[in-house]
Amino acid sequence: MTNKNNPLLALWTTQFGLPSFGEIKAEHFSPAFDQAFKLARAEVEKIAGREEAANFSNTIEALELSGKKLRQVASVFFNLSGAHTSDELQTIERDVAPKLAKHRLKILLNDALFKRIGALYATRAELGLNLEQEEVLERYYKMFVRAGANLQGVDRERMAEIDQRLAVIGINFSQNVLSDENSYELVIENDLDLAGLPDFLKAAAKRNADDRGHAGKYAITLSRSSIEPFLQFSERRDLREQAFRAWTDRGEGGVGNEKTDNRKIVAETISLRAERAKLLGHDTYAAYKLDNQMAKTPQAAQNLLLQVWEPARVRANEECEKLQAMVQQEGGNFNIEAWDWRYYSEKVRKQEHDIDESEIKPYLQLDLMIAAAFDTANRLFGLNLKELFNLPVYHKDVRVFEVTAKNGSHVGLFLGDYFARPSKRSGAWMSNFRAQEKLSGDISPIIVNVMNFSQGAEGEATLLTFDDARTLFHEFGHALHGLLSNVTYPMVSGTNVARDFVELPSQLYEHWLSQPEVLRRYAVHYQTGEAMPDDLLKRLLAAENFNQGFATVEYVSSALVDMDLHLLDTEQAKKLDVSEFETAALEKIGMPAQITMRHRIPHFAHAFAGEGYSAGYYSYMWSEVMDADAFKAFEETGDIFDRETAERLAEFIYSAGGRQDPADAYKAFRGRMPGIEALLEKRGLA
Repeated sequence: MTNKNNPLLALWTTQFGLPSFGEIKAEHFSPAFDQAFKLARAEVEKIAGREEAANFSNTIEALELSGKKLRQVASVFFNLSGAHTSDELQTIERDVAPKLAKHRLKILLNDALFKRIGALYATRAELGLNLEQEEVLERYYKMFVRAGANLQGVDRERMAEIDQRLAVIGINFSQNVLSDENSYELVIENDLDLAGLPDFLKAAAKRNADDRGHAGKYAITLSRSSIEPFLQFSERRDLREQAFRAWTDRGEGGVGNEKTDNRKIVAETISLRAERAKLLGHDTYAAYKLDNQMAKTPQAAQNLLLQVWEPARVRANEECEKLQAMVQQEGGNFNIEAWDWRYYSEKVRKQEHDIDESEIKPYLQLDLMIAAAFDTANRLFGLNLKELFNLPVYHKDVRVFEVTAKNGSHVGLFLGDYFARPSKRSGAWMSNFRAQEKLSGDISPIIVNVMNFSQGAEGEATLLTFDDARTLFHEFGHALHGLLSNVTYPMVSGTNVARDFVELPSQLYEHWLSQPEVLRRYAVHYQTGEAMPDDLLKRLLAAENFNQGFATVEYVSSALVDMDLHLLDTEQAKKLDVSEFETAALEKIGMPAQITMRHRIPHFAHAFAGEGYSAGYYSYMWSEVMDADAFKAFEETGDIFDRETAERLAEFIYSAGGRQDPADAYKAFRGRMPGIEALLEKRGLA
């Protein structure tokens, strides 16, 4: 195959420049990466070797314009490796990860290039740069320093070895978790084992079984949209325990596959990260990681988490007492265990609020929740989304929408990939196939949301839980951050902001789902077409903070353990026993025995399938302090779609990317920084 015939390297002539998915095959990726690496290296060497003195245009802007083919190839590959992988793609992923790390480090450790960037940074006050250019220059300089550009000799060589090894084992971690998730299925053959399961769950389980070759049976998988409602409704305590253990033991060999045990990978990862931080002059990896975040220090992040932890733990223990009382009320003679919590919590919610999930779910149709998210974007930001057909997609379930502004101008493309399948890793996320920027022309974004909802039976509507609907709004909030981006430089486009700021647009967007005027219009029964009755709506919203102690403990414990792991120094990291550490860390904070971490260490992909949220899982709560306060800005006007507030939100948060310090961006929107009070009130923990 010649590079001319490789669709990954070609100029995509599809409508709106969407990747030519119909032409792309697995065998195209390796040669495309090889050629893209070669082109990118040549571009960088040309910039580094220039004889004329460095200026912003011939150095920083030139770097921003370089590597386009590599970004094009990588964007397609890594989107597919997460959302629609295969054995062939996983093999390529293991091969290309260290090559990417080596390529990146070769650029970041290029002395001639760093000399040019350093000269610009030293004289930045004299360059006449605008706010965005100042931010881009600072990011380049710090990116080089944080990669080890100031290191010499054996330290520099060791840095390269560490980065390449981390890239390899991060991929191994992710693939092990996916393997465990795909290998487990709880196949149900008789009606007794279906006891308690509502019709919507039985329909989804039947479809799972059909898709996995078990015609006429039912299958519960480890997709969150399958396992969580099973734990919520199944009357079979023995099956709940079996499924729960498989779910929580992912990545630990607990589903019968020792080859996928991630504990040694985690230990090696923590050790290598601690060593890298020490090489760069930081006491711990957490200190290194937070140095350029809003929190600045691990202690600041921990302080926030601990302020929330104690009231959450107290509330969770109170909740547990109610669950135990329900067990006794029903004649049970056992103590509540982790696999019982969701089941008895549903019963207590029914008792206290006269509501259960099976009553709510018929009103939460996927298509209408998508429409609600789109309509909210229209009312806040003037955006319109129109579905397009007959465009190339990477899977038949992917939907494509053109996004236009109020004046009809093209904003970008939005891809929605909503259903669980074995080729997709678990969870929900936003990514892009192309980021917005203006440096190389008016480049519009192509944004994708990936979910893992259980698809309804053939011909039936797909129904969501309220948490599912919240996830949909959350990820679309991220999507809007990418779609509304209005910056010049790729470095600060869209979601390229501090990790503990990136969750603000997504978590803030969740608030609109819970508003009566949104639910009255879009919460419509899938069979009768009737709107959710006001009485049910009131009960649903009154119960919104039900079980909040559990939910907060589940999250905060994961965030605290993530931080504790990354506070280990190099000597401590070398002795790490992951199982013992997890047990001790949870004992230290008084973790209720009846609750497990939302993400146990062996499958904690946020922290170990790459470095995105490593020592950074706290960021959801850091952002939540802001999102709780930001929504109050709308409430204070008496209009949740207040035009002036929405315009400020668009200007300073959603469209601003990373062109200024996040604290300054928030203050420009709100006039001040928030306190923790709004968060505690939002979670019902005040």
